[in-house]
Amino acid sequence: MTGRPAPAVLPPSLRAGLGLIAALAALVVVVLGVLHAGHSEPGRVDRWIIQPTADSVRPPWRYVALATDFLGEPVGAATLVVATVTGCLLRRRPCEAVLVVAGPGLTVGTTTLLKPLVGRTIHGDGNLSYPSGHTAFLTALALVVALLASGRFRLGRTAATSLVLAAALVAGAAMGWAQVALGAHYPTDVIGGWCTALAVIPATAWLVDRMADRLVDRRADAGRRERR
Repeated sequence: MTGRPAPAVLPPSLRAGLGLIAALAALVVVVLGVLHAGHSEPGRVDRWIIQPTADSVRPPWRYVALATDFLGEPVGAATLVVATVTGCLLRRRPCEAVLVVAGPGLTVGTTTLLKPLVGRTIHGDGNLSYPSGHTAFLTALALVVALLASGRFRLGRTAATSLVLAAALVAGAAMGWAQVALGAHYPTDVIGGWCTALAVIPATAWLVDRMADRLVDRRADAGRRERR
């Protein structure tokens, strides 16, 4: 590391482990995408979990599913991101704020690009379903917050890894349940969205750290030139 005044958004102790997880997650996204490319019906795994094309919950759990789904809608997602960015800026952590915006943004952007490439639909009418953008977004934001908390509290490798994976699992499971329960996605769409976040967030965090290091180095070089 260089003389960056703030901790890295991707703690050094997590780089190797999350790098491996990201690679495996990317592989899962590709494999599931290939297996379900062009399909318009649930696959064998989907049918084993639940019949996903009809609403499977009734009130009051349906209201819980709708509330969870709202967190992945533009207004709900923007509210979560703005609130988290505000917290980062109040703590004077601009790199963290950049990750909060860039991480979920790139994750959702990736799902948006993948959907027409895979071409999987649900309910007909060209409703592209793989991978789930809602699941990817909430998982990505949870991953970012967990990464920042790990650095903030200087957690060890085991504790930090447990926190990051637990946050991703809880967020992904909550949104994934809502998407399947409301008939918006197949279960494998949810898995694809979850893995997309696991693949994109570590890479984005690493890039943010690299950019911050280069900025510090440039400022240091400029300062040395001025003193000459």
